Amino acid sequence: MQKMDIGRVDLNLLKLFHALLKEGSVTGAGARLGLSQPAASRGLARLRRLLNDRILVRTTNGWEFTQRALALSAPVTKLLDDARAIVAPSEFHPSSASGQFTVATADHLALLLMPELVAKLASLAPGIDLVMPATAGDNVDLIAQGSADLAIGSFEGLPARFYSRRLYDEDFVCVVRQDHPIIDEELTLEKFVSLSHLSVIITGQGRSTVDEALAQHGLTRRIVVRTPHFLVAPMIVAESDLILCIPRRLAHQLAKSVAIEVLELPVEIPSFTPSIIWHERQHDDPAHIWLRNLIVEIARKL
Repeated sequence: MQKMDIGRVDLNLLKLFHALLKEGSVTGAGARLGLSQPAASRGLARLRRLLNDRILVRTTNGWEFTQRALALSAPVTKLLDDARAIVAPSEFHPSSASGQFTVATADHLALLLMPELVAKLASLAPGIDLVMPATAGDNVDLIAQGSADLAIGSFEGLPARFYSRRLYDEDFVCVVRQDHPIIDEELTLEKFVSLSHLSVIITGQGRSTVDEALAQHGLTRRIVVRTPHFLVAPMIVAESDLILCIPRRLAHQLAKSVAIEVLELPVEIPSFTPSIIWHERQHDDPAHIWLRNLIVEIARKL
């Protein structure tokens, strides 16, 4: 095997490669790194010679990455993380720190946790910015790829080299509009399944825990509306006769501003535990530890 002359490797080219993967364009990558468009184009040309690959090619669907570029995404992300760790300070001082944290989570958990997190960052670490990327399923891939510092959600069967920390235990309740006729009655299981339902499934696929619980009783319900958006669903309920099952803390938070009433579920559904997850490459990073502890502190107040 021919050995590569390490002296040819410019770390800045790998930073450009990483920025290209994040932005999907030469112009966007240049802006991310503070480079002009011509400088970014020259950098891409050098990167192509270094890797002997076109990296980014134009197709009928726009610019797309080559298979080699996609294969190198994770190794390059890890290499840059390791390089940062070598030169990073051994201590983290929030009041004087600068940079950004990227936290991936679904909309309902963002509603519960992010307002106070933003307030805490403004007070304790004013030089730190917060980024909340678009959700990607359970967001595990975002952590694995280094596209997020941590993710908040409910997770099962995490990959190797992942860590997690429980935030709180949660259960489900029902919500209906404030003048719904069912409020004046006892919500029995029979009445529950006779109503028209709205169901939230983040992935848009599979059965919800409500349907699985009903199936154990040999029952089904009519789901009139399906949506992946927890925050849209209560707005629909407030203007309809639909009934919706959502996490208890979210229901009580939304009931403060949306015309909905919270009711107890007439069927037992297993509780769940939202957690934060992160990759081992950031496990010992002082800034990351500080962020994790801050989110746990906020969650305890819920």
